[in-house]
Amino acid sequence: MQCHHFEAGRCGSCTLIATPYARQLADKVAHAQSLLAAHPDVTWLPPVASAEQAFRNKAKMVVTGTWEDPTLGILDGNFDGVDLHDCPLYDHDMHQLLAELRAFITQARVEPYDLKSKRGELKYVLVTQSPDGEYLVRFVSRSQEPVTRLRKHLPAFLAEHPDVVVFTVNIQPEHKAVLEGDLEIFLTTRETLTMRVNDIPLNLRPQSFFQTNTPIAEALYGQARDWLAGRAPALAWDLFCGVGGFALHLAPLAQRVVGIEIAPDAIASAQKTAADLGITNLSFGAMDATAFSTAPHPSLPDESPNPSAGAAGMGAEAGPDVIVVNPPRRGIGAELAQWLEASPADTVIYSSCNAVTLAKDLALMPSLKPVEARVLDMFPHTSHYEVIVLLERTRP
Repeated sequence: MQCHHFEAGRCGSCTLIATPYARQLADKVAHAQSLLAAHPDVTWLPPVASAEQAFRNKAKMVVTGTWEDPTLGILDGNFDGVDLHDCPLYDHDMHQLLAELRAFITQARVEPYDLKSKRGELKYVLVTQSPDGEYLVRFVSRSQEPVTRLRKHLPAFLAEHPDVVVFTVNIQPEHKAVLEGDLEIFLTTRETLTMRVNDIPLNLRPQSFFQTNTPIAEALYGQARDWLAGRAPALAWDLFCGVGGFALHLAPLAQRVVGIEIAPDAIASAQKTAADLGITNLSFGAMDATAFSTAPHPSLPDESPNPSAGAAGMGAEAGPDVIVVNPPRRGIGAELAQWLEASPADTVIYSSCNAVTLAKDLALMPSLKPVEARVLDMFPHTSHYEVIVLLERTRP
């Protein structure tokens, strides 16, 4: 990929951009295989390559400068702004919207936050793009001071940009590198962005996590679905379920699926999708995945996809046949790994964005044998990647 920002020395975020893409992908496969070398019998499926540019569905832009001339991009070593609104990781439509959001900041006279003086308001502009060409836009502000002006000018902006379907202001008052705060102020009636993945219309709320590379996310969820096709588990768990991607893909294959995620916004998104699709064998709970799993008698959400169902009104039942785990970079950790080792599940699917912690977790689950694995290049031009592993129980 050619990048004028990299070539000019303005941005070095894509650390592997000078390495031919085929070599990047081969190196990632070799890295994953070396970390899982203790499991020589695993079958490695062909890696899933990404597009080399215009693949990111989310832009996280630091806002600097002045309201008359705002900059959207990153900070350099002196904490000055570097404009990256036309970064080639995004497509042309995203470039256009980011440029027009700069003009909107000027029109609404929203003063960018200055890290050195700790003055100003607007810290970040966060934009998520759906496969259908719709957008969720978030302004992260130090206070509610600009909200009234944004409300005043937003109708004209939305009239010119009907593809912006969700617009919010997030309040993050702390003078430190924290991306977002707890308070989210909706300036549009609509509160979710539809992310269509393998024809499943996932709902994405502003503080919900979603993979940054939609085609690779489709391949990731599709791989889990393919592995479980024809097995018809009585109960499947999706731990660290986010907005329910794995759970929603597995619902047609299992008698019942339960998704667990600590972030309430993500669970609200997952529940809305289940309700919209009329799925009755799928339920979600907002709780810590490890605490839920390791409880002596886990309380499972009832089968209603009603967003108000939460995790109440539940009772203990038999353990799951299948468990999917999709943890953050730190992995599932020793407590959950040891619980999985002793669990009744005969099949575990582990989706990892950090093969180093994956290998550590697998060492704690010796009776769960890796059978197949696949590298999916979620993050081209960096050393990061996704790897998904099918584990099957070996019994004496």
